[in-house]
Amino acid sequence: MLPRSLGWILGALPDDIRYATWRANPTEENPTIGDVTNQRRGLLYLGGVGRIPVMGAFIHSAQGNCRGGRSSIIPVHPCRLLSQWTLVVQVKCFQEIISIGYAVYRIHGLPWFRSLSWYFLITSNYFLHGEAIVDYFGVLLNRADFLRPLVTYHRFISFSLYIIGFVWFVLSLVKKYYMKQFSLFAWTHVTLLIVVTQSYFIMQNLFEGLIWFIVPVSMIICNDVMAYMFGFFFGKTPLIKLSPKKTWEGFIGGWISTVIFGAMMSHFLCQFNYFVCPLAYSERLQKMTMDCTPSHLFQLTDFSLPGPLQTFASLLGIPGKVTIYPFVLHSLSLSMFSSIIGPFGGFFASGFKRAFKIKDFGDIIPGHGGIMDRFDCQFLMATFVNVYISSFIRAPNPQKLLQQVLMLKTDQQLRIFQSLKDHLLSKGELQ
Repeated sequence: MLPRSLGWILGALPDDIRYATWRANPTEENPTIGDVTNQRRGLLYLGGVGRIPVMGAFIHSAQGNCRGGRSSIIPVHPCRLLSQWTLVVQVKCFQEIISIGYAVYRIHGLPWFRSLSWYFLITSNYFLHGEAIVDYFGVLLNRADFLRPLVTYHRFISFSLYIIGFVWFVLSLVKKYYMKQFSLFAWTHVTLLIVVTQSYFIMQNLFEGLIWFIVPVSMIICNDVMAYMFGFFFGKTPLIKLSPKKTWEGFIGGWISTVIFGAMMSHFLCQFNYFVCPLAYSERLQKMTMDCTPSHLFQLTDFSLPGPLQTFASLLGIPGKVTIYPFVLHSLSLSMFSSIIGPFGGFFASGFKRAFKIKDFGDIIPGHGGIMDRFDCQFLMATFVNVYISSFIRAPNPQKLLQQVLMLKTDQQLRIFQSLKDHLLSKGELQ
């Protein structure tokens, strides 16, 4: 096993140098998809994982002086670990998709083109994940003088980095390969949209509370397993031509199982603050915490049954009310999406693979293909959860507003305090 430091060094090297021993000239025959995914798997994987410290360094860079400097920006708990693994999965998925593009457009010999694709990946991660980090940890970052400019000018720095890549691409254009180069340029950006944007949504969901990560991910897994089981034992009617092995029996069985499983798991997790509290910075404790008073979503509430059900319940001598967590009701929407729309992420991936005549995106998982083969539905689900939270769940957050106020200068904070005081006095809330 290679030392970690060697992996980081190899990952930091430009792809054009690391692949110089096998890359063909533009006029020569280029490797096939199988050559890229099989013969060079080790180097590709090592190169992808080696780039993780680029984002990891930003997350770990500010060590808080609270509690003897033992707490970092994201504390050592599942939020940080899951964020790091999200980046690992993202890089591997990007490598798998972009490798197909290299093989399809056959431009392996063009100088610096691999490095350019990976440069855009790093730039996109810096912008999107930097936005999330500034949004949630801006107060803590501003306490370190050397990080304050990165927070203040984050978007300008991100734009400048992208423009450097854009100019780099234009300067790298080679006559007779314009169409292939522009095609791969578009391929790279579509891949970034599919992979990087989704991982950004996953991290946002994660910071809203572990339950928004665990429940959707578990629903997709449950639906995948149960659809296979029902299809294996009862499947007879084909569902879609893109996936001949998928059946209506498996689809319906997976849907029913996911709804039941999602409700049960949601009810269980709602009982623990650890899973329902969002990650937030506590000015009183001077550190990031996941301790809170659970919102109404995670507090037992009485709901009256609809009219017909109340009549039926009264005949059976059952109360006409049920006491459940409101989140359980929202979990029904999540489970419906994961079991009905989620599989279409897999169908989309199947169509993509058929279009390029490949069986799997990779072969890192024996018998199951690549990482992208396992996460096609998860990415679609993460986007839905993020949109669902923004549309139906998220409300004005006093803690988040306080963080923004704390980032202001003292005179600005005093003006806000005076304005708020005058407003409350005029409403009679203060004497």
